Amino acid sequence: MLMLLAVVLVVSGALVVGAAWGIYGRLPERVEGFLVALAGGALLVSVTSELIEPSIAKASVYHAIAGVAAGAVTFAICDYLIDEKWGSTGGGGLLAAITLDGIPENLALGVALIGAGGMEVAALAGSILLSNLPEAAGGARAMTADGRSKARVMLLWLATAAILSLAAIVGNLALAGVGEDALAVIRCFAAGAVVASLATEVFPQAFREDRHWAGIATALGVILAFWLGSLAGG
Repeated sequence: MLMLLAVVLVVSGALVVGAAWGIYGRLPERVEGFLVALAGGALLVSVTSELIEPSIAKASVYHAIAGVAAGAVTFAICDYLIDEKWGSTGGGGLLAAITLDGIPENLALGVALIGAGGMEVAALAGSILLSNLPEAAGGARAMTADGRSKARVMLLWLATAAILSLAAIVGNLALAGVGEDALAVIRCFAAGAVVASLATEVFPQAFREDRHWAGIATALGVILAFWLGSLAGG
């Protein structure tokens, strides 16, 4: 339980730090694009190695296919509703847009902690942390540019961090007794949603901000994730 709380505090705390960075600080756009691509590459490898591959090994490839497909479709539908129906700048739609990819990530983190040792989730947790920092910075900056007060934006991100922390705790505690087949589908559902969010939000943003270096940054993120994974496995 202590390990779960420590990981949740670090990962969700990155949202708050990132939001503060976005509200009160500023990095060159190309540097931010580089960091977003780096985080995206790391997260893509992490969800594959920490969620999809273990699910195939413990259940079957069919469980993994079903979960990933369902997660990606669910994300795509919700993303469409936010953009086209609810309005991504509205109150409820804004909160949904912020948390949509974070909930699967943190749910996956909580599930990955079930039966895992202290270092076995380092790659996934580290990649989510790297992803949360630039995403929160960009989101918070966009909100303040849209006319919202800095205090209101900060409170919104604090609330979001609390919601995502709850997702990780629920993923760990509520699903601890679930069988391997069901757990595999749940893990891969979260993985599918994260992969879809990377394809539709993270990588396009990185390319817009730093098109010449985004590919290199993504490759470096992949290398970083493999390195973190080797530390966790060693």
